[in-house]
Amino acid sequence: MSNVSRFVSRYLPLIAWLVFISFASSDNFNAGNTSRIIGPLILWLFPNTSPETLEVVHYITRKIAHFTEYAILGFLAARAFRTSPHPAIKQRWFLICVALVVVYALLDEYHQSFVPSRTASIFDSLIDMSGGLVALIIVWKRTAAYTHEHGSV
Repeated sequence: MSNVSRFVSRYLPLIAWLVFISFASSDNFNAGNTSRIIGPLILWLFPNTSPETLEVVHYITRKIAHFTEYAILGFLAARAFRTSPHPAIKQRWFLICVALVVVYALLDEYHQSFVPSRTASIFDSLIDMSGGLVALIIVWKRTAAYTHEHGSV
């Protein structure tokens, strides 16, 4: 595999996911639009759901989506930076990934502050950061366990 194809396979999924996160911060994924999907799905599964319960389920689903979206970002960032051919990046992959997750979570909410149908919330940024950090800790622990068992990464 050439250096270019290794670079593309390492970083393209990460870049594509960053683009998706930015798209998800647009008007297309506002609460009104996502309720048109989540509401009917919940009512199909549980026809007797009250409007109040439906609202809570929708809210929780959106927060879980924040967490998951950034857990995927953390995993893709770890995949890209942990396997870098550059020793400085490879050695500091965890810190680079944490920085990326934190900065992108804050920029994402800042961007949402300019989208009329969205609300920016530091609480959402903290959920985002938590999702990314959980994924990074899992990768770090698995890497450490593998290194301990096999002597290398």
